[in-house]
Amino acid sequence: MFNKIIPHKKITAKELFAFEKTPFNIFMMATTLMLLTAFVAGVINYLLHGHAAYGVTREHPWGLMIAMYVFFVVSSTGLCIISSLGHIFKFKSFEFIGKRAIFGAIITILAGFAVIAFEIGHPVRMAIYNTISPGITSAIWGMGVLYSIYLGLIIMEFIFLSRNDHKWSTAFGLGGLLVGISAHSNLGAVFGFLVGRPMANGVFYPIYFILSAMITGCYLLFLMYGYKNKMNFDEDKTKFLTHLARLLGLLLAILIFFEFWRFLTAIYGGVPERADTAIHILTSTNFLIGEVLLGMLIPFIIIVVSRARAVKALVAASFTGMIGIFFMRYDLVTDTLIYPMQTLKKAEYQLAPTWIAYSPTWTEWAISLGAIGIVLALYYIGENFFYLNPKEHDDYFDHYKGLDD
Repeated sequence: MFNKIIPHKKITAKELFAFEKTPFNIFMMATTLMLLTAFVAGVINYLLHGHAAYGVTREHPWGLMIAMYVFFVVSSTGLCIISSLGHIFKFKSFEFIGKRAIFGAIITILAGFAVIAFEIGHPVRMAIYNTISPGITSAIWGMGVLYSIYLGLIIMEFIFLSRNDHKWSTAFGLGGLLVGISAHSNLGAVFGFLVGRPMANGVFYPIYFILSAMITGCYLLFLMYGYKNKMNFDEDKTKFLTHLARLLGLLLAILIFFEFWRFLTAIYGGVPERADTAIHILTSTNFLIGEVLLGMLIPFIIIVVSRARAVKALVAASFTGMIGIFFMRYDLVTDTLIYPMQTLKKAEYQLAPTWIAYSPTWTEWAISLGAIGIVLALYYIGENFFYLNPKEHDDYFDHYKGLDD
């Protein structure tokens, strides 16, 4: 029955969890189990103690779990956008990544939902009141609705891709792309609409979120194919990864350009709070090492020096790039809230503002990092259960006959 809906490999549960016992595979299995255990432990502690288990406060109401939610949904949107280059826009060297990229988009957004479900407090109540009393003017409401529609569309796209029905998979894929971009720019607007936070307020984030999503999608595809092919790439994969590297180089150049002007305009004129926050960010280790060095410069330098041909080095650089992406999401949340809100006192003395300190608790780390274990587990299951590579009988991929499962 299920095979008629989504073609899948004939495999038993025992065969599913039987794998080659190489050191790397054993390491990945142990890491995945450890992360899943951490997730369960974090959820249990949250259910016992509620938001008291988190390090957030009234002064700093968003924390690590918001950052990880953004991290996962950015990853999902990025994979969807990059996959559309082949599946929707018919770039030949990108065509064969469709099913793998869309499956990655599905599991990353599910991980994001798993994180946010234990941050918002009452996910069931949220679903009910989102329906019966929608907040049309709320960017957060729009984000939730759009991402729910997006998830449904990419699931349908994956089903029809698996059935080699490219008419309907293209239709759902185009819908998923448009709704995904809308949802993601709406997520950026959640920050851009913060009028009381000058460093975040404005048009930058709705655009920046789309750009950084595409960069994240490129990093993840390098990691996926590096893992899948054990760093041994045939001619077709090398051609694809070279094209992907060129695209990544262009996107990184644009991101560096964006960041330069964001901070220049923030500092220029010395506007209170805005300039202070920008200078504080520019001198922080998270920004200089995490965002700039790991997230942008290392991959960009490798691409420029090798002319986008060092695909093996870029697989390793994509790992550091994803660490940089994490810092981008974490800093996005903490840097937005780090400057304290001031009261409008005119007759009383008011103390000079000091930076707000925030430190995630073990529960936040357990749930946030544990969601990575969810992604790893679902990806392993999908790799062994579904046909994520194009199959020989699919004439849509005739020029990739060497890529069968």
